Amino acid sequence: MDPLPLLQDLIRCPSVTPAEGGALGVLEAALVPLGFTCTRLRFGPAEGGKGEAVENLFARRGSGAPHLCFAGHTDVVPPGDPALWTTDPFGAELRDGLVMGRGATDMKGGIAAWIAAIASLPRELPGSLSLLITGDEEGPAHYGTVKVLEWMAEHGHTPDMCLVGEPTSRAVLGDTIKIGRRGSMNAAITVQGTQGHSAYPQRADNPVHRLVRVLHRLTAQPLDEGSEWFEPSTLQVTSVDVGNPATNVIPGAARARLNIRFNDRHSSASLTEALHAALRAEEARYALEVSCSGESFLTAPGPFVAALVAAVREAAGVEPRLDTGGGTSDARFVARYCPVAELGAVGATMHKADESTPVEELRQLSRLYAAVIRALLGVERAV
Repeated sequence: MDPLPLLQDLIRCPSVTPAEGGALGVLEAALVPLGFTCTRLRFGPAEGGKGEAVENLFARRGSGAPHLCFAGHTDVVPPGDPALWTTDPFGAELRDGLVMGRGATDMKGGIAAWIAAIASLPRELPGSLSLLITGDEEGPAHYGTVKVLEWMAEHGHTPDMCLVGEPTSRAVLGDTIKIGRRGSMNAAITVQGTQGHSAYPQRADNPVHRLVRVLHRLTAQPLDEGSEWFEPSTLQVTSVDVGNPATNVIPGAARARLNIRFNDRHSSASLTEALHAALRAEEARYALEVSCSGESFLTAPGPFVAALVAAVREAAGVEPRLDTGGGTSDARFVARYCPVAELGAVGATMHKADESTPVEELRQLSRLYAAVIRALLGVERAV
């Protein structure tokens, strides 16, 4: 199977988060002839809840071990201003050896390459293969991968290992494998004071001064120096807001927002306690709201990672770098269930106008994924 026609069909589905746009139907039409049983999974908010319902797809062939799952998403970010595009964002036009369109790189190309890789291999493989495809990766991620994984566990489909097809390569296909990701959390701090006239500060309690001291405590020293597989954690102040239109009034409250990207030396719980400690140290009257979009995780090098590295060497002829940088991905959810890594296309144009992927690179990615499947399922390559 050539992955190009499948990718073009997927790009032509306007599946901007959380719209399904017909993309899952395209995948079902490709997977059923390959022997997969496909299950549509729709999850959404309870009555009165926030957000929109999301369509997801789980497909599996075989029932034995090892069970290798491929996780990906068909939802895409909005194309933005049409004037910035030189082609229809959902037209899948071929131009100068490139296939153009939203999702070409992130990550409909990876899904098409994986399915084409399966089609290139013998039908009777050891173990079993599955695909977890969500329509909620680019959005809040409340009703996508996390819910499908829960369903998989309830129905006996927990995989032994998983590959996420995010575009991880930097310059050359296969040059980077993600074996972990930093955690990410946001915090909103409100420090209460006592409003008063700025000419009589002794009669007031200025919350801005106290908040500034708290922020200094939090930013004066680095959180850590990094760890074996992770770069140093970072704390960034993203907003300081008083909302005071007057020049002679000490405000009654001051607010700040923080974003923390943290490695395996921390957890959201330990960092939350550190925020409380800094606020208590300044004797602040405060409110603290924290949300964590994902804890840090690491798939330590072992047989799973070694097989991936060997497959990249064989199919791409490069020595991949094992990396944990960048933002978050749905691998943070998969890591709760099984070893997981990310390997995919060169991500130079993802989320940009005129997103594209080279046709030859797409086909090379499919050959790389075929090598990955053989390596992880223990299939000897035919001579």
